[in-house]
This record gives sequence, C-alpha cells and structure tokens, in this order.
Amino acid sequence: MAQVPAATRTLRVLRFLAGQPEPVAVERIARELGIPRSTTYHLLQAMAEEGFVVHLADDRRFGLGVAAFEVGSGYSRQAPLQRIARRPLAALADRTGHSAHLAVPHGRDVLYVVEERAPGRPPLVTDVGVRLPSHLTASGRAILAHLPANQVRALYPDRAAFVDRTGVGPGSPTALRNVLAATRRRGHATEDGEVTAGMASVAAAVLDHNGLPVAGVAVTYPVDERPPATALAEAVVDTATVLSRRLHGR
Repeated sequence: MAQVPAATRTLRVLRFLAGQPEPVAVERIARELGIPRSTTYHLLQAMAEEGFVVHLADDRRFGLGVAAFEVGSGYSRQAPLQRIARRPLAALADRTGHSAHLAVPHGRDVLYVVEERAPGRPPLVTDVGVRLPSHLTASGRAILAHLPANQVRALYPDRAAFVDRTGVGPGSPTALRNVLAATRRRGHATEDGEVTAGMASVAAAVLDHNGLPVAGVAVTYPVDERPPATALAEAVVDTATVLSRRLHGR
C-alpha cells in the first residue's frame, strides 16, 4: 500500500491527463480515478501552482502544463528517443543530402537533442543542446500542430508570449493558429528564414501511442539550394513515422 497517498493520487492524475487527447473537467478526473472531487480539485490547484497543469477557466477544464512537458522532454533526452533516432536521422541526411535533427518540446521552446550533419554541410544553429522558439521553427510547428487547441492557447495566450529572431514569423495567437492550420493541411511543417536568414526547414512530428507529439524531425537546407518540396517532405514524414512506430515498440 502506498505510504504517501497524496503523492500517489497526484501521479495518478498526471498519468490520466497525459493519456487524454484534450483537457478534461475536474468531475471526470475524480470519477475516472475514484478520488473525491474536493481532493481532486486541491491536487490540481497544487499542480497548477508548480506548472504541471493549466486551468482553462473558460472551458472549466484542466490540461498538462509546461512543467509536464519538461518532464517528458527530460525522459526523451535521457532515454530511448535519441538512441532510436540516430540511425533514421543519418539515413534521412543521406537520402536528402541535407542536415537532419530531432527536437523535443521544452515549454514554448524546442530543445535540439540529435543532429546528423550531411557531408560537406556547415554547422547549423540547431546544434545539440540549443533551444529555439517553437512558433518559429519547423520542428516546433510540427509539434504544436498536433497539440489540442486549448494547450496551444495556454502556451501562447497573447502577443507577449511571442519572440522574434529575424523579423518574420507569427507574432500573435491568431497568426500562429493560421500557421498551424496550414501545417495540418500539408501534413508537415515548414519555415523559411524565420530562424536563420537564408536557411529553411521542413519537419514532421513524432507521435506517442496516444497520437500526441513527443518530438519533431526536421531537415534544414540553404534557400538557394531548395530541393524538390514533395520529395523532401516525404522523406521527413517517412522518418517521423519510423520513429513513432519504434516508440510504440513496433
């Protein structure tokens, strides 16, 4: 029997939220987990203060917060994701002739955890350990496009949440929604000069068993060497699909 029931209940709530496709109401959490509603609410309040959940007041629901993303990102950095990604990323770099990288969510940023540099290509700003704004990077957009809309709103509630690098890119929640809608229609994400002038990227999301994003796979290339768009996107999506399957144990 658990010796710290409050801690056990907290972890059960986090695990339950992590398995849901969108934020949920307190009543449902309490019912599904068999915890009194008042206790559930107090647990959620404590987790919200630490950033592990966010309260979406308009919807009267709770979803995972930035701190939960950081814990998940830490697992991805320490354990299987980068290990299983290295060979597929190396194959992607060979297939496209351009450098490939893997990034995981880290709050409003993405953190780059693997880079496979194509022969003869210069180093990129997306080196291992670098953090960049999700809304400006192809990898970040691929991840954000697969998150529930309420979680994206929690991460980017207003213009103050947006930063700029090169003078281009979305600077408001409305502009970001438009970018993410276009990403979902295409089935992959792009950016052109929004991280580094003269460089562009194509990315696709790596999904867990719930269909939620845990990482983004991207290829970056000089804009004056722009490769055939369809072939490049197919190569990136294929690699992301391979990694998603390997995460599922298949």
